[in-house]
Amino acid sequence: MSDFVIQTEAITKTYVSGTNEVQAVRGIDLNVRKGEFVAIMGHSGSGKSTLMNLLGCLDTATTGSYRLDGVRIDGLDKNELAAIRNQKIGFVFQGFNLLPRTTALENVELPMLYDRSAAKRDTRALAKTALERVGLGERLDHQPSELSGGQQQRVAIARALVTNPALVLADEPTGNLDTRTSTEVMKLFQELNEQGITIVLVTHEPDIAAFAKRIVEVRDGRIRRDEAVMNRRSAAADLEQEAA
Repeated sequence: MSDFVIQTEAITKTYVSGTNEVQAVRGIDLNVRKGEFVAIMGHSGSGKSTLMNLLGCLDTATTGSYRLDGVRIDGLDKNELAAIRNQKIGFVFQGFNLLPRTTALENVELPMLYDRSAAKRDTRALAKTALERVGLGERLDHQPSELSGGQQQRVAIARALVTNPALVLADEPTGNLDTRTSTEVMKLFQELNEQGITIVLVTHEPDIAAFAKRIVEVRDGRIRRDEAVMNRRSAAADLEQEAA
C-alpha cells in the first residue's frame, strides 16, 4: 500500500476555445503523503484552481498521470470519477454548499446516500458522530439559516469527514468568514490533521496558508515553491492574543 495520497507526474491541462489554447497547468509533479497538511497558494490565474479540480477529480488532465490513494485516475470515465470522488475525497468549499431547508444532520448524511456501498450503514449515527467531532453535537436539528457562518463551515467539514475519505480538499474554506471565525476553523483543521487526516487547502491568503505544515506555490501553471512552513501559525495562540 502506498504512503502517498496524491501522486502526480507531469500533469498538464490545456483548454481549447476555437483556435485558442490556454495552458492552465504545465507539467506539475506533486506528491502528498498520508497525514500531511498542505496549502496550495497562488494568485488569480496562477493555475491553482485548475490544479485543485484535477486533484479533486472534478476534471481530468490533458496529459500526465495522477494516482489518488493508489488508484490511477487518468483514463477514468465520468461515472468512475464520481465514484472515486465519493469514496476517497471530502470537499469543503468557500460557500459551504449546504442545502438550505435541511438540518445539519441531513446535510452531513448526504454523501452516504449517494454511495451504494453505504446501504447497510447507520448513516444517521455516522453523521451524528461527524458533527460531534467538529463540536456541533448540540446543533443536529438546526438548519443553515439557524447557524453562524463558522458553524455552517463546521457542518461542511463534518460532511467531508463522514465517509472517512483518504483526502480532505478545502477550497478557500475561510473566504466567507471573519478573522476570528477563520482562525477557529483553521484550528479545527489543525486538530483533524493531528488525528491523521490528510488535508490539502487551496488559498490565496498567506496567513491562512501558514496554518499548514507545507506550502506549495503555483504560478503560471507551474510549482514555483514547495517547502515546509518554518513559522507555523498556532490557531490557539492567535485566539488567546485576540482575546487579551
